[in-house]
Amino acid sequence: MRVLVLSDSHSFNSPLEAAIDAHPDIEHIIFLGDGVAGLEDIKRFYNKKFYLVRGNCDFASDLPLIDTVILNGKKVIFTHGHTLDVKYTTERLFQLARQNNAEIILFGHTHIAYSEYKDGVYIVNPGSVSRSRNGKNSYAIIDILENGIMPNIIKI
Repeated sequence: MRVLVLSDSHSFNSPLEAAIDAHPDIEHIIFLGDGVAGLEDIKRFYNKKFYLVRGNCDFASDLPLIDTVILNGKKVIFTHGHTLDVKYTTERLFQLARQNNAEIILFGHTHIAYSEYKDGVYIVNPGSVSRSRNGKNSYAIIDILENGIMPNIIKI
């Protein structure tokens, strides 16, 4: 199973659509906040399963700050991350994943792509699909297979 992970579009819809269109075979899309309204506008045009959380700039949203989904038997926690000090450390993310027996934890907010494997947990930030703070815009593709997990950051 392949999962598309997007974050921090800040309502620039064209990069969201381009990323989704580039991977027509992907059925599951996780959006990590800051641009929820834009994603809500376009998701009706796709026959995909969307999972969304709100970010610190999604003022009118009543979506959760943190959510969980099981994909191909693996527990995935996803959040924007602004309430977990992600600009300074990933330790709170790691602890949250460990406490909840998650194999993957996803976060945004920093606009900087990041991927780490630590003690059985994949910690992944796809970066920003429209406003990177360290070079090219990006998103993530995560292959979740029965025999392993492979996150990939895609620069656009």
